[in-house]
This record gives sequence, structure tokens and C-alpha cells, in this order.
Amino acid sequence: MKFSEQLRKEADPIFEAIFKHPFIEGIARGDVPKEALIHYVKQDYEYLSTFCRIYGLAVSQCESREDMMFFQEQIAFVLNEEVHPHNNFCEVAGVNYDDLQHAPLAPTAHHYTRHMLEAASNGSLGETLAALAPCPWTYWEIGERLTKEVKPGADHPFAEWISFYANDEVAQITQTFKDKIDKCAEQASEKEREQMMAHFLKSTQLEHQFWTMAYEQETWPVETKHPTLAITSE
Repeated sequence: MKFSEQLRKEADPIFEAIFKHPFIEGIARGDVPKEALIHYVKQDYEYLSTFCRIYGLAVSQCESREDMMFFQEQIAFVLNEEVHPHNNFCEVAGVNYDDLQHAPLAPTAHHYTRHMLEAASNGSLGETLAALAPCPWTYWEIGERLTKEVKPGADHPFAEWISFYANDEVAQITQTFKDKIDKCAEQASEKEREQMMAHFLKSTQLEHQFWTMAYEQETWPVETKHPTLAITSE
């Protein structure tokens, strides 16, 4: 069994919990509370900004230009392509995307981004890949499953969102992550592979919690004017 297959097997209960999450079930029905959609977009904008920075850290860990090119392409994908599903959520919520781009990271989003930053700053390329992979991987599987189960037509409110994550480009990104993880795992020590597994499972757990954070519109528990809680990922 390839290491990427081991990762997916160990994370299967978390994937299943994500598929059954009320936010995902709401996307399937075409019925997600407006406030949840808005909170998701605000948080995901900041999350993806940090994701790009982590891709930059990953470039510094690469030994081949092929790997460097992959991460460069992913930065471009996040900056230029992932605005489309954000716009879909905003259209359904009846708000302007440009008005929602800056917000403090909620506790869960802050924890998730710092987990990935720590893996990339202190670990190997394999550890970085394992920490990053659940993001594209879970979204691709969500898109695939909803496409098969819902078969959304043009009149479905979230047809654009579903088709975006079920498309061939996201499938290829996910496959490339798997291939690179497998390559790194082949050359890694047992201790490093254990770290890769731990990073992957934690990121997958936090993917689930990110949906909960958005659905429940999580904020910091005590309101304050102190600038600490106004700091975004930038």
C-alpha cells in the first residue's frame, strides 16, 4: 500500500464526518445560512493567503525545479482561481465579495494556519506536503461526491462551487500531492513518516473544524479592542 493510501485509510472517519457535516449537507441541498457563507468566505480568504505563504516556504525545501514549479503553480491557482467558489457563496448570500476580504482569523482558522506554518518551518518537504494535502484532497472528494449524489443542474445554487472542486484541475492537484508524498515517504525515516501521518491527520481534523467554525460563525470568546485580535494572516 502506498503511503498516500495509508494516509487516506487512517483519515477515513474524518473524511466521512466532513461529508456528513451540516455545512456540506447544506451545500448539497442548496440551503446554507447566509451568515455561515459570509463567515466562511471571510475566513477562507485569510486562510488561503497564509496557504500561499506556506507554498513559498515549501519552495525553499525543494531540490528540483519540477517541485518548485508545482508550488509556484499552486500559488497562482489560489490567487487566480479560488475566487470563483468564493464568488458563488457571495452571490447566494447576496453580498459583494470585495467587501468581505479582510477579517481577523477566528480561533480555529488561526490554529489551522499555525499548524501548517509550524510543519513547513520545522519539518521536511514530506511533512509540509502532508500538512497541506488535506485542503485540496478533502475539497476534491467533496466535489466528486456531491456531483455524483446531487447531480446539480444549472439551477442549483451551488452548482458552480461543486463543479469547481470536482473538476480535472483539482483532481490533478490532489494526485500530484499524493505522488509527491509517496516519493518523500519512500526516502523518509520511520520517524519522519510518523510525523507526516500526524500532520496529515491533524490537518484533516482541522478541515472538519473549519466547516464547523464557519457554520457556527466562530469568533474569539471575549470581545476586545486590543489589536491582537485584529491581526489577520497578513
